[in-house]
Amino acid sequence: MSTEFPPAGRESAAATKLQILATEHWSLLATRSLTYTESLGRVNMFLGILSGAVIALALVAQADRFGTTFIAVAIFMLGVVFFVGVATVRRLLMLNLDDYRWVVGMNRLRHAYLELHPELEPNFITSAYDDLPGALQTLGLGPASAPTLGTVFHGAVTLPGMVSVIVASVGAAIAGLAAIGFGAPTYVVLLAGAMAFAAAVAVMLRTGNRSFRGYGPRSEVRFPTPKT
Repeated sequence: MSTEFPPAGRESAAATKLQILATEHWSLLATRSLTYTESLGRVNMFLGILSGAVIALALVAQADRFGTTFIAVAIFMLGVVFFVGVATVRRLLMLNLDDYRWVVGMNRLRHAYLELHPELEPNFITSAYDDLPGALQTLGLGPASAPTLGTVFHGAVTLPGMVSVIVASVGAAIAGLAAIGFGAPTYVVLLAGAMAFAAAVAVMLRTGNRSFRGYGPRSEVRFPTPKT
């Protein structure tokens, strides 16, 4: 018996494949939407806690006139804000990794689309390859932006990067308040704040850069981008 499908059967099988692929594509799009929603929710939660802490410290400062009670309360409250900020940055990096996985999955589905209908290839501006260059092309970070991807400037304008700067500012405030509590002169307070800010920014941006560089090796490449 022949195992080949008649023309009508091949068309039906191709239509079924397209339906399955399209369903999975929509599922990944919905999952990406949830990822973005959680990212924005985490950032809003951190900013809400930071705003509440600043308002509370303003009330304490009015009552204590920036005395020792204010310094003790401020260090404790800003320490909590700093912890929430670090946890937020860490979660944002994890969500970015999840988003990378969903993009890789959609690139694989796009590769399957083009296997079924290769004549549609000129109509796609996103990639059909599941390696790091292919994922970056789908995300709009193709060869034109490649020179800036690993730089500090690129990291600073991303969502984890901007939150990292705010968290580093909170760390600098904690260091400055601690120096004031020990009776340090003004220049020592400023130096302590500057050093804490620089150290926090360097650590968190380096962590983000390492997370970005680990995106490609974390997934098995099945359809690499052709060499040009």
